Amino acid sequence: MTTLTEVARHAGVTPATVSNVLRNRGKVGAATRERVLASVEALGYRPNLTARALAEGRGPTLALMVSSIANPFYPEFALEAERAARKRGHFLLVCNTDDDSNVGSAYLDRIAGTLSQGVLVMNADLHFDDLIKTQRRGASVVLCMWERPDDPPGLSCIAVDFRQAGRLAARHLLELGHRRIGAIVGSAPNGVQAIRYVGLVDALAQVDASLPAKLEQETRFVEDDVEGGYAAAMDLLDASPDLTAIFVSNDFPALGVLHAAADRGLRVPEDLSVIGITDIHWARLSRPALTTVAVPTAQAAEMAVELVLELIHDTPKEPTTWIAGEPQLVVRKSTGPAPSRG
Repeated sequence: MTTLTEVARHAGVTPATVSNVLRNRGKVGAATRERVLASVEALGYRPNLTARALAEGRGPTLALMVSSIANPFYPEFALEAERAARKRGHFLLVCNTDDDSNVGSAYLDRIAGTLSQGVLVMNADLHFDDLIKTQRRGASVVLCMWERPDDPPGLSCIAVDFRQAGRLAARHLLELGHRRIGAIVGSAPNGVQAIRYVGLVDALAQVDASLPAKLEQETRFVEDDVEGGYAAAMDLLDASPDLTAIFVSNDFPALGVLHAAADRGLRVPEDLSVIGITDIHWARLSRPALTTVAVPTAQAAEMAVELVLELIHDTPKEPTTWIAGEPQLVVRKSTGPAPSRG
């Protein structure tokens, strides 16, 4: 690998001059600059960004922490965040914690403040104290897709009103005449997706005060994946075969519900309506195409990159909350009028 010293020798200048040319700083004459760049091209020199980051105490990258790269929502967010970072002259390093807080802590220890001065955190099961320590070490932290805009987390964040997303999904089912509704939530009862369920309960209570009590018996909290949705749907349909609709807090397990309905010989939406939340790409490709509540993923990713870069250059005294656009109902083929069952 060609070194900076070799480039300097080839161009007949000092290593400091080569460094100034590559970083576009310092006073370097036009002829000297052209000679250095010609040497860089001739020798195929590429800066060692890792070494530079360690030497200068700052990194050329932004880090994005996600809990599971297998969940298609996170790659979609990462794609938008990478585009936003690249547009601003940065690289994006995606760190998959695999739902393990110890892995996430190790990433923070080794990356934040060295390879990366900014860390974007999705639902990565990281301890709040670890994130605070990361900030104290000089790295800016932004929580992405925070689900409760009215309850800021104590760290800077990009928030999306997921409670409203839950309400929109529920109102759609209610407007179609559904009253025997089951729910599948892709987290623990007090987990990250619980606020979406609260939105469902809000909407049901506005129509009929007895509906939330019925829903409580017809709700399952599961792993946020296709298998979790499939198993929960099978269980719900065994326990309550008269259900006409299933609300799912995320599109990924909602795909599992569609598979379960097919295996039970149920027609969607003639026998059973299914609705999810987020609008991942696979929601459009499923058969039938999944009705869902779209959240502003691209906008939130763009805002997250913009905010973390602002924090890097000017850290505020108090955490900052930016709110992304409103969730939007997207009606496709998986929901229809409630069937009459006598």
